[in-house]
Amino acid sequence: MSELLASQRVKGASTDVFTALLRTRSEAIKRNRPVTLAPKTADSWADGWTVAHPTADRLLLDHGAVAGGTIAGPGSVVYLPNGRISGATKPSFDVQVSGSAQRRCITVDLSGRPFQQPAACPVP
Repeated sequence: MSELLASQRVKGASTDVFTALLRTRSEAIKRNRPVTLAPKTADSWADGWTVAHPTADRLLLDHGAVAGGTIAGPGSVVYLPNGRISGATKPSFDVQVSGSAQRRCITVDLSGRPFQQPAACPVP
């Protein structure tokens, strides 16, 4: 039963990251300005993440920490006004929760669309 609950927490955490990516992209297109998704603590996505308004000191999204989670990802993801990501490297997020062997990978293609898969992210 605990494995089932942990696997549901992995799915929930990966869906939260996926939704944050979609929201960031949507805000960049809507505002016609670059918008950044970034972890609250440098290099620690499991501590939570934010999407900040590009010209004001106001948060558009403030997600709390993922309890017992480990999320490996880039330093930040910047979406351009056309919905594409900034840079030439495809960002990916590897999501894992303690108590479960299950992992999820969220990748973002250069056009800005995120994708989920029920496996660990490939090691570059």
